[in-house]
Amino acid sequence: MFQFLKGDKVLWGILALLAIFSFLPIFSASSNLVYVVGRGTPWGYLLKHFVILVIGFILMYSVHKIPFHYFKGISILMLPVAIVLLIYTASQGTVIDGANASRWVKIPLIGLSFQTSTLAAVVLMVFTATHLSKPDLKSIKFSKSLIQLWLPVFSVVLLIFPSNLSTAALLFAMVIILAFIAHYPLRYLMTICGTGLTFVLLFFLFVKAFPGTFPNRIDTWVSRIENFRSGQSDDGNYQVARAKTAIVSGKVFGLGAGKSRMKNFLPQSSSDFIYAIIVEEFGLVGGIGLILLYLLLLFRIVVITHNTSNLFGKLMVIGMGIPIIFQAFINIGVALQVLPVTGQNLPMISSGGTSAWMTCIAMGIILSVSVKREISAEIQGKEGISSNPISIFSESH
Repeated sequence: MFQFLKGDKVLWGILALLAIFSFLPIFSASSNLVYVVGRGTPWGYLLKHFVILVIGFILMYSVHKIPFHYFKGISILMLPVAIVLLIYTASQGTVIDGANASRWVKIPLIGLSFQTSTLAAVVLMVFTATHLSKPDLKSIKFSKSLIQLWLPVFSVVLLIFPSNLSTAALLFAMVIILAFIAHYPLRYLMTICGTGLTFVLLFFLFVKAFPGTFPNRIDTWVSRIENFRSGQSDDGNYQVARAKTAIVSGKVFGLGAGKSRMKNFLPQSSSDFIYAIIVEEFGLVGGIGLILLYLLLLFRIVVITHNTSNLFGKLMVIGMGIPIIFQAFINIGVALQVLPVTGQNLPMISSGGTSAWMTCIAMGIILSVSVKREISAEIQGKEGISSNPISIFSESH
């Protein structure tokens, strides 16, 4: 099997372990949807998760076979498509309790929903890496860079921002990190950061001055932050309170697979708060083990980045891999009440098709970069053998 899987074998193994482990908590936590909400069956949700992961690994395998420098052209072609999809998603005007909930578009023929922001995030990261890997980056004029790079970045971030603050903030932060790593002129970078913070402040002030002008999630964000600071288990913080109850119940070794009690009382137990169910069922050992697995994933991303000589490849690995690690620890931090509620899934574990597929595509891109490094190492090894007369002599005899 491994002869067909190119690239970093350890990374393949980590992703396979995460995927295999995910079936236990998904099957257990889906009982909330079955017996409380009254939708489907546990086996149905397990089968759905299996199909999603199978499609995800097919996407990962297909993407990792593409030479990574091809993604430069792909990102340039896909960015306008992603922006159009974001505009269409925002124009739907989906509102839940007065808050902007325009995050998904429905695919009519198959009846599935697709979260366009996750696709836009992957495309924007590759596009940013493409621009920042240009050799004339340090001498480029700010006006030219503003049009070529920052106009698309702000377009994507601003379209995501009204309905999904955490994703927009993470995306903008990653672009800034990539620009800093690529030695983008610091004075320009400070200007961009100041512009972004100014826009956010003006947006908050406008919404507060003219409430009801358009659907937004300002009140939701403010209430989540206030509930996090107060630590009270009121209506805005009851999810965290129940998640903490589940975590405490798990103790050291947990209650056992499928024996969670809080899964029937914890909303989003199979997605946003699945880490609490994992700790309840597998205890402190399972919770720490999962954290170590994500840290190992981070380590492999760092190793691939270090061993990649191409600047575009380095930036792309960082832009694809670090957001997944951030997302994982944000999800864990929310369950532990270290961070306010954000709605970020646990990568490769939580239920949800779009997030899992985009994670697999991102990992496929990272594996594509590691394939290039692997081929270069093989070529260098062969050249070393052919240039060594002692090796040739020993082989001929």
